[in-house]
Amino acid sequence: MTCLEVPPRLELLPVTCQPRGLQLPPWRLSLSRSSSSCRSCTLVSRQLPICNAQSYADDLWVPAPQSPASVRSRLLAAEREEAKAVLSLFLRQKGLRSTLAARIVNKSDGFIEHLVSKLQIAYRSRYAEGRELSTPEIRDALIPYLEALSKEHGDSLVEVVENFPDPFSMEREALSSSMPFTPTSSNKQKAIARITTATSGGALPELVRYLLDLGMDHEEIKTIVRKFPAFAYYSVDRKIKPLVELLLELGVSKSSIPGIIKKRPQLCGISMSDNLKPMMAYLENIGVNKAQWSKVITRFPALLTYSRNKVETTVSFLTELGVSKKNIGKILTRCPHLMSYSVDDNLRPTAEYFWSIGADAASLIQKSPQAFGLNVEAKLKPITEFFLAREFSIEEIGIMANRFGIIHTLSLEKNLLPKYEFFLAMEYPRCELVKFPQYFGYSLDQRIKPRYARMTGCGVRLILNQMLSVSDDRFEKILEKKKTGL
Repeated sequence: MTCLEVPPRLELLPVTCQPRGLQLPPWRLSLSRSSSSCRSCTLVSRQLPICNAQSYADDLWVPAPQSPASVRSRLLAAEREEAKAVLSLFLRQKGLRSTLAARIVNKSDGFIEHLVSKLQIAYRSRYAEGRELSTPEIRDALIPYLEALSKEHGDSLVEVVENFPDPFSMEREALSSSMPFTPTSSNKQKAIARITTATSGGALPELVRYLLDLGMDHEEIKTIVRKFPAFAYYSVDRKIKPLVELLLELGVSKSSIPGIIKKRPQLCGISMSDNLKPMMAYLENIGVNKAQWSKVITRFPALLTYSRNKVETTVSFLTELGVSKKNIGKILTRCPHLMSYSVDDNLRPTAEYFWSIGADAASLIQKSPQAFGLNVEAKLKPITEFFLAREFSIEEIGIMANRFGIIHTLSLEKNLLPKYEFFLAMEYPRCELVKFPQYFGYSLDQRIKPRYARMTGCGVRLILNQMLSVSDDRFEKILEKKKTGL
């Protein structure tokens, strides 16, 4: 008896598969003949994850047609997940905690898309064929690029990742979109060549001539371009001059402008009308002193390069903390660096720690905003433990922090320890330090020791406040009164 040829039957059964973290519904394709009793008929059954790089038809004789759009969508989804995994791994290798690295990756969609675009440039032919990249290929492409960015931006890398695309990176992408995918070092070399190669007439490039006239030297210009290669491509008339003119209008001296550009060359790439001036208007509206812009920008030019979302997040936290709108403006005018601190990683943990020792966080952030940029475990807790080890209560430490806001920013070895040892030698009661923790703010050799020697030489005894806080004339008058008993 011969076996009748029966058309194959196709069955699609859902199975569980998580290829490289991408949760998509793969299928089990089961091909069989209607008769299983015939020895010449066989059953073909394979598991094929949907993220497999090749078409199903490459492995089975049953066609599985897919539209180009669906293939492209599938590949992009897979590469996004791969890019996230590579970025998270890279951030952890740089010392970030796993939870922090994950949080940064999850809120950096713009940067992830940027990484995917880098992959598309690097592997154009693979994308054209509709073939998925392997994990090693993705890592080989992205890790060197991330390393180059880390070297270029240093401690600001997380800021670049979270705020991408920011005003200055948009221009950088426009410049590099037509370039092949090469390490940043190659781009740096091209940028350096651009500013060091004379024109056909033998003259220096216009950008170099303008910056030299502004007060920079050749090495300073090269340093800027090494740090930020896109700067070499900025137009003098459309980018550099408008910023310089604005800074001069705001009262910044011409001699200070080179320093501002060296600190934050990205500032030159920001659109005046779309970003810089609206940001200034927003900051003025929350209380930044308009008359102090020259000081603010000179101290911290990066303030005007942050995204509106980042600034609003920080302002919202300060409001939540209990700082008034007027005082927020005062804080940012006096210490614009505060805006560089992460709310989740710096400001909030620091506020919670100060609350835990009985200090007023809202008051402290106004008195000593720089303290909120310090690591709680590495810097703040050791200061508290220093005083606890010397029998100060946690309540007394909180009082001292409220009265002298910068006490947690001082060096243990160079400040607190030698001054405390001299305090013990003066035989004052411990309560004097609780009343006057500003003692630690005076110079040991230029103020504390000379005043103490003068006081003991007169045979009198003053409280710490009287001995240190008054002027020299007032100090002598107090000593004279003490000696005469008046």
